[in-house]
Order: sequence, then C-alpha cells, then structure tokens
Amino acid sequence: MALLSVAEALTRVTQGLEPLEPERVALEQARSRVLAEDIAAHLTQPPFDASSMDGYAVRAADVATLPARLRLIGDALAGRGFDGEVGQGEAVRIFTGAPVPKGADTVVIQENTEAAPGVVTVKDAAPGRHIRPRGQDFTKGEVLLRAGTRLGPRELMLAAAMNHAELPVRRKPKVAILATGDEVVPPGTALDRDQIVSSVPAGLAALIEAQGGEPMSLGIAQDTTESLVTLARTGSAADILVTVGGASVGERDLVSAALRSEGMELDFWKIAMRPGKPLLYGRLGHQRVLGMPGNPVAALICGLVFLVPMLHRLLGLREDDRGPHEAVLGQALEANGPREHYMRAGSTWRPGGERLVAPLAAQDSALMADFARADCLIVRPPDAPALAPGSRVTIIPLND
Repeated sequence: MALLSVAEALTRVTQGLEPLEPERVALEQARSRVLAEDIAAHLTQPPFDASSMDGYAVRAADVATLPARLRLIGDALAGRGFDGEVGQGEAVRIFTGAPVPKGADTVVIQENTEAAPGVVTVKDAAPGRHIRPRGQDFTKGEVLLRAGTRLGPRELMLAAAMNHAELPVRRKPKVAILATGDEVVPPGTALDRDQIVSSVPAGLAALIEAQGGEPMSLGIAQDTTESLVTLARTGSAADILVTVGGASVGERDLVSAALRSEGMELDFWKIAMRPGKPLLYGRLGHQRVLGMPGNPVAALICGLVFLVPMLHRLLGLREDDRGPHEAVLGQALEANGPREHYMRAGSTWRPGGERLVAPLAAQDSALMADFARADCLIVRPPDAPALAPGSRVTIIPLND
C-alpha cells in the first residue's frame, strides 16, 4: 500500500481546525499572543499640531524676509501648551512635542535664531517646517491591527499608542506531551544500564511555547496499556495530545492500541516522509492526537511540519504571504527516494545576501548534536532528480 504523502497528511491534520475562543489580556501580557479581533485607535495621533523640534513658533509671513526680529510672548512646553495666540511680529518659545500655538504655522529651529531678553532674531526659516500635523500617524477609529496578527514589540507599541490597556487574543492552544517507553527516564537521572534520557519533550515544549501554545508535560508512560491510558487521561483537557515513541509496528509499540481502547479514531500511522515515517494521527473526542516517532530529530521535524501548522490554525494566525523560503545549493545532491526528505543543512551567505546551503554529512534521525548545528532543512520532494551545485532548493529555516 502506498504511503500517505506529506501534503495529504498535512491536509488531514489541519482539516476542521478552527480558531480558539478569545480572551482579554493586559497589554503587558500580550507579547507573542495572536489578536482575535481587529483593533481600532481610541484617539488621534498626534492629537494636535505638534512641534518636531526645539525652537520658536512663528507666522510664516513674519519670516518671509530675513533676518526677522520678533517679540517673545511666552513658552509652549510638552504637556503644557501656550494658551494665547501668536500675532503679527510675535513668537513663542516651543519645545519638541508641544502643541503649536494658535496663529503660528512654522517652527524655526533654535540653531537658526539668536535670542535676547524679550526678543528673538530669526536668521533662517522655511514656511510650514518642523510641525507634525494632527493625525499624521493615525486617526481615531482607524483600524491599525488586524485579527490574526502575532503581537511583537512594534505591534504592542502601536496598541499602547492607540490607548489600549487590554487586547483580545486567542486562547493559547494546550498541547499535552506524553513520552513513552520502559527505557526512557527524565533528564538529570542517573542512568542504569540500557536506559536513555527523554529529550524530545523538552524540544517539543520549546517549539510549542515559541509558536504560541501552552505545553503540558504528562510524564513518561511505561510500555503497558494501563500506564499509557492513565497518563493520557491526565491530559484530556488539552486541545492536542502528542505522544513520543511507540507509534511504529513493533510488538511493544502500544500507543495506537491503547488510545483506540479509549475511543481514538485512527486516521493514519505511516507517511512518505524521511525522517518521520511512523507518524500517527487520530481524534480522541474533541482532542487531536499526534503520535511522534521516538527518534529525536524525526520527532522535532514532524513537530515543525505538522504540529506548528495545527497551532497556527487554532490561533487563527494570518497566513504567511512570504511563500516558501528558497536558497542556492552549495554542493551536488543525489536523486531522492520515494519519501519527502527533510535534510539537515548549514548555511553561508554570499556577498549579495544570497543564502548558500549544504546538507550536513550525517543525516541519521537520532543525531541531535548535528541537528543543533544545522540552521535549516532542505526539503526534497519524493523522487526528486539529482541536483547540481547552484540549483535552487526549498528550505525551512530553523533559527527564525
């Protein structure tokens, strides 16, 4: 039987996923959250014509002929403007951010003036200069941030300027992580003979958190149906259950059978992907289930390819319009086999900024040190022909 393609598997795992319910959070807690609604400005910015420089507010007509000697009638400060009106032959000392007084239509920077008690001489000026007009940045009611936007420093600064103290964001998707295997022990354990450290949950949790989800560690299940079911039930409130290991066809790979005994509807359990062939997917009530391979690199790559798009759907994240990433191949590649291959690779950059990529020598799906040294994955379609150096290839950056 032909293996399921990566594209078809991705369609199935994301099918029917809808954005989660919104919640309101304080502005300072909204970093990296995803907006659930469009956001409009509560005010106009700037709210008045404001000086962009320290200097003197004058009438353009009074400085049409230079030098011009003007009478000082007051000061305009940021937060405390000048209440009067600038008349013929008059000037107001003004500071950056202060409202431009009524009657004035030009600000002369202080470097172009010479002040004396009660008067100022303007030596150089240009009409209308150094004034930020009311509403130059945005106006009240203008929609500036759209639903589906991930909130970073620039967006949060804008939201604050729009006078929002709280923001409507999507609830973080909860992802329960269940490691499996009698031989697997937590990090920091003094290992007995034949034991290995459980490393995948740490990588998956970091990936989930970085993408806006909330990881929940369920611990390590023994290779028994009872242990698997007991721990899986503790994660029943999660939107997605991710298991690590036990998704293959060995006698002790019990994940599928254990979860089906709980009512999981199995969709698929093998795909045409390298690494990552033994990927399991099903539904357990409201919960989506992803059974990751036990090999660490394979598991994390499956997380990048399948779990991240699932999280993006649940968050209602706006589609990335940048398209696939491309790079130039720095060395020849042999023809690919029947499975889509995600090759660990390193990059260098040409003087013009073009990215040059080359696969690492070792591509074993258990080699975590090499994976940590890689900065991208070269994606090779099934049965892709051999490629010469200089060919363009699709990549997935790992350091974004």
